[in-house]
Amino acid sequence: MAAFHFPPSSVSSGHLRLLAFAKYLPELGWDPVVLCGTKGAYESVDPNSVRSIPEGCHVHRVLGLDAKKHLGVFGKYPSFLARPDRWASWWPGAVMLGLRLIKRYQVCAIWSTYPVMTSHCVAYTLSRLTGLPWIADFRDPVAASVAHSDERTARSQLRWEHRVVSHASRSVFTTPGAMRLCAEHFPEAQDRLRIVENGFDEAAFGDLPQPLRVTGDPLVLLHSGLLYPEGRSPIPFFTALARLKSAGSIGSDTVRVVLRASGSESAYAREIQRLGIEDMVTLAPLVSNREALVEQAGADGLLLFQGEAFDRQIPAKAYEYLRIGRPIFALVGERGDTANLLRNTGGAKLVSLDDPDAIEAGLREFIMTLRAGNAPKVSSGAIARYSRKEGTAVLARLLDEVAAKGTRAVWA
Repeated sequence: MAAFHFPPSSVSSGHLRLLAFAKYLPELGWDPVVLCGTKGAYESVDPNSVRSIPEGCHVHRVLGLDAKKHLGVFGKYPSFLARPDRWASWWPGAVMLGLRLIKRYQVCAIWSTYPVMTSHCVAYTLSRLTGLPWIADFRDPVAASVAHSDERTARSQLRWEHRVVSHASRSVFTTPGAMRLCAEHFPEAQDRLRIVENGFDEAAFGDLPQPLRVTGDPLVLLHSGLLYPEGRSPIPFFTALARLKSAGSIGSDTVRVVLRASGSESAYAREIQRLGIEDMVTLAPLVSNREALVEQAGADGLLLFQGEAFDRQIPAKAYEYLRIGRPIFALVGERGDTANLLRNTGGAKLVSLDDPDAIEAGLREFIMTLRAGNAPKVSSGAIARYSRKEGTAVLARLLDEVAAKGTRAVWA
């Protein structure tokens, strides 16, 4: 399993998908060997997260340099050092070690994951050299990931997307929209495209402490994770919040908003101050995944930002929110995959991300239902299918399928 990010990396929640696969695949007849980067290459680390690596999982690390972190000056670096991405230096060493691991463990299938395209480059090379079947896990559309990259880097990633989809035994996506988009771009490969949805790992939720709510305390509305200036911008939400405060509908004594590890904090802080809501909104730092889940369980309502630009994606936190079971205020594209998920599972109030008027009206209603104790509730039966254990079973069937048609490495 070629995946650059793996604990102790804490740059995103994406590694939780791989952790679940590594944890549950042995129950289904597959023994994962993880090929990942070394600790020093990661933007941020959580040393405690290594405890989440399943016991007995074979983890092998290869030195890789982050072009921005290790080869840049004040964050600036030549773009040719970052093609197809900033971790391209990992590629040669990962291939050399990968060949040895394939021989040592008698590997019979390869899996790799995006959004680090270099992981796919490693898997592509290994598959071409050995003849092993390969599953490429794209998760989300490549075009969305490179939308703000420089032109040459974006072209490099899109060329690699074509190469990967053309060669991989199966290409996997997390949403119907992402898979449909790939099928439109590469109709010749549509019979090799599959969905393995994201989800939640039940083991992470079993011992969460029960929240203690005190009557009279402000309602806490929480967003956990990154926001973006485009597509996941909180600015229209801030505008609606300021209007409600100005009208006297809410105040710092009745509602508190927490944006946890949102990124772009300085820009958001300026808007919060400009709108006069700094007494209501807190920009909070990054915490561990465990601490984030505890905080979500203790919130009165959970905020989700996923505009039309991300209609073909569903953020991993959406599944965490659903499993937590707290009411969700979702600022989403009406026709997107996230909106469809929330409609199917219940428990969410949906409004448009970019419409302050709709947000104001929807938020007023949402707060009223929280106060009255009749906020929308998630259907526990509807979310059971989104456990990561169920997703791993889908992946195992794909591995069985491609391995039955493939052969072991020709020289192993």
